[in-house]
Amino acid sequence: MKTLILGAGYAGLATATKLKPTEGLDATLIEQNPFHTFETRLHEAAAHNTQVTLPIAPLLRGTGVELELAKVLSVDLDKKEVQTDKGQTLSYDTLVIGLGSVTNFYRIPGLAEYASELKRLEDAEEIYAWINKAHLPTYTGSRNIVIGGAGLTGVELATEVAQRTDYLSKQLGTEKLTIYLVEAGPKILPVLEDDLRNKAMKTLLDYDIKVLTGHRVMKATEDTVTIQAEGQEPQVIPSGKTIWTGGIQAQDIVKGEKLQRGPANRIVVDATLRIPEYPEVFVVGDMALGKNQEGKPVPTTAQHAGQQGRTTGRNLMRLARGRELVEYEPSTLGEFVSLGGLMAVGWMKLPWNQKLKLSGGLAHMMKKASEWRWRESIS
Repeated sequence: MKTLILGAGYAGLATATKLKPTEGLDATLIEQNPFHTFETRLHEAAAHNTQVTLPIAPLLRGTGVELELAKVLSVDLDKKEVQTDKGQTLSYDTLVIGLGSVTNFYRIPGLAEYASELKRLEDAEEIYAWINKAHLPTYTGSRNIVIGGAGLTGVELATEVAQRTDYLSKQLGTEKLTIYLVEAGPKILPVLEDDLRNKAMKTLLDYDIKVLTGHRVMKATEDTVTIQAEGQEPQVIPSGKTIWTGGIQAQDIVKGEKLQRGPANRIVVDATLRIPEYPEVFVVGDMALGKNQEGKPVPTTAQHAGQQGRTTGRNLMRLARGRELVEYEPSTLGEFVSLGGLMAVGWMKLPWNQKLKLSGGLAHMMKKASEWRWRESIS
């Protein structure tokens, strides 16, 4: 059974590392980088140049999975072919698609052209370089940084940048950056309950971050961002660096006449994460429209991507052995939001569907513990 696993993000890598040498299973992981990026920590790399990658090859020892370094350009489900940037046309018996998401700019004029993203290591490096440049005495541009989107990524990035600018301004004797966090919705961090959200908001304000909820980004240029609240006149903010974290959508490189897609371009899958019309194809991570026990879409988070990958790894081995596949059973174990340094807020799941809410240093420790659990699961 010739199996291709596309992408070494959280879902694809979890699939590959779950495997063990299995008779009849010939698996290859296709990934453009020789390393796995901890996307949930890219805000740390953007502000502090923190190491947020792991080499892939050592993680595949003992799995029987081969690593092929190439970028996937297209997938044709009807022809059962995968095209790569190396000029390859790869065939498969079984396919796992875990190519992740891309930024959704919602066709806002100028945003795709002038805003930075925070999806890849290169994005974090580019933001980090600008932050350092903006604190030099010779810098003449705007020291405003505008972050669009006050979800997990936007809030975590804003607080880390606030810490970095405080440090650099003291070291170099220059002005601090003015940080704008712009959110179209009525509140920040919609994944959290009000009491935790209020603690996060207090921390943002303590950092002197200008939080503008209920404001839509209307347009971006090279050095400005235009925002507007309902019923008010547009406001133009000078911006030395604009970063958009306001939405994602599944990559659109998979083609198939019978393919069905849902919200955010996610591919419809069954309870075993296979495409019903193409049962030889599994889809995992941000690209999959996985459902929970209530039939609602599973959030596109690292913990759910890891769960999907581990289930798919088990199913690939069961498929090779001729056994019945197991269904994907999502479980949200908690949610923690970093607020810079040793600060965080969030909650963890307890027995009998109870939640333990945490904030401060203890929440930070639990967030780090979840990251170590992820490392352990792929080692």
